[in-house]
Amino acid sequence: MNVLISIDHTVKKFLLSMGQVTLLAFKGFWGIFLPPFNLKLLLKEIDNFGAGSFLLVNIIALFTGMVMSLQTIYGLRMYGAEMYVGSVVSLSIVRELGPVLTSIMVGARIGSGIAAEIGSMQVTEQIDAMRALGASPIKKLVSPKIFAGLITLPLLTVTADFIGIFGGLIIATFELDIDHIFYINSILTTITISDFLSGIGKTVFFGLLIAVIGCYFGLKTSGGTTGVGRSTTISVVTISISILIADFFLTKLFLMVF
Repeated sequence: MNVLISIDHTVKKFLLSMGQVTLLAFKGFWGIFLPPFNLKLLLKEIDNFGAGSFLLVNIIALFTGMVMSLQTIYGLRMYGAEMYVGSVVSLSIVRELGPVLTSIMVGARIGSGIAAEIGSMQVTEQIDAMRALGASPIKKLVSPKIFAGLITLPLLTVTADFIGIFGGLIIATFELDIDHIFYINSILTTITISDFLSGIGKTVFFGLLIAVIGCYFGLKTSGGTTGVGRSTTISVVTISISILIADFFLTKLFLMVF
């Protein structure tokens, strides 16, 4: 009986949290289009999301492409098909690895920062003071972060795709002595617009997830500095899991659409 009560409590808590996150996402997204518009704040969030993550994302993309190329060459060598390494690596990066790894890395960096920033404001009652002054915390704190996530994550993914494919080219050139023109041509004949758009399309949803989940756990913070640390940790874990789960359903959706 105690087990059933515990399961019932957990399910209710999960459904309540899902409803709160959905409501926050809706209010935050709608707040993007409501005046007043603080351009300076938007640019600050875009810079934090994009420029701050640029180097990290591209280093990971470069070595991911190199590792993918090594593993692909090893696998295709058994069938004498090493020359198709460019096609396999580019398709894997553009459709899956580029969007997912970029989102997880940005989510770990930005999501924790968002949760810590808003969580600190929550425990020091700055958000309550903001409400008392008639300002909307969602409009001022949540909406700019959602806007930044929607804009910058697709752009970061585009650069990560190119850097990852370039990493694969480096390994293919040195390991197989493949001409770079042949490598590029094999990519151009394999990758279609639908492949590219399906990968980029996912990151729009991932950017929304990162911003909303980070803000949600920040706003739910309680218990002083200990609570801030707890919110930061759980936001990173939740963002990573949510991205991987959403990736499955988005992949299925885009396969049906494209």
